[in-house]
Amino acid sequence: MLIYKATGTLDGYLPSLDYTDDKGVAEVMLVGGKPIILSEFPKLRGIFKTGVGTDNLPFAEAAECGIEIALPSAATCDVIYEETAAFACHLILCGLYAGTGDWSAWRKHDRTQLAGRRLLVLGAGRIGQRVIDKMAAFMRVDSYDSARDAADTLEAKIRAADCVSLHVSLTDETRNLLDARRLGWLRDGAVVVNTARGPVIDEDALYAELIAGRLRAALLAGALSWTACRAAYGPLYPHPAYCEHLQRVRPRRSK
Repeated sequence: MLIYKATGTLDGYLPSLDYTDDKGVAEVMLVGGKPIILSEFPKLRGIFKTGVGTDNLPFAEAAECGIEIALPSAATCDVIYEETAAFACHLILCGLYAGTGDWSAWRKHDRTQLAGRRLLVLGAGRIGQRVIDKMAAFMRVDSYDSARDAADTLEAKIRAADCVSLHVSLTDETRNLLDARRLGWLRDGAVVVNTARGPVIDEDALYAELIAGRLRAALLAGALSWTACRAAYGPLYPHPAYCEHLQRVRPRRSK
């Protein structure tokens, strides 16, 4: 059985298998977050999704073509949820402590006490709720979830936040959830953390905020296509590759 890899997430974790770069002969596809065009795979019989997001999976079309879609086990999903939440907390703390000193030179700068700062978690699902629970030990935490909260409460929550962490699925409703208008609600120097899907933020609007220096920095999911703003990550964290969407326990670094 010939396997087409549309993701490198499982590299190093699987035994030697029969892979092919020819979409025309592939029978199984390993896929992460990239879009799938089934017409390019005439012999495809199965799709295995390596992450927990399903927004890129063509369930209806696959069923019509007799193609089976397999998702990670419940145990694997729990690992992904937990590790993504823990990694998001790491990014939040890096963002809020950026520029407060230099460990190697033992230089310290004045900063606002973390306990007095406010985190807003957008999306209180399996990952978002974990972030809420973990970060509550360090700072004040608020949340917004469209399934339970009134839409007219979002503006006040964003305006009050020192950091916004996104944990929403990509849907028509969440695409550009943080658009230019809502990014404008953020206070100067606020931090944006996105370990969800890239398109939940208007990337052009965010790039403009970074270049203007109003938002100190942003940590973005690897789904974003543009790379020009990577230079703007410097003040927040020295390794932009850590901002990739986490789909395995060990974060990957890109060159």
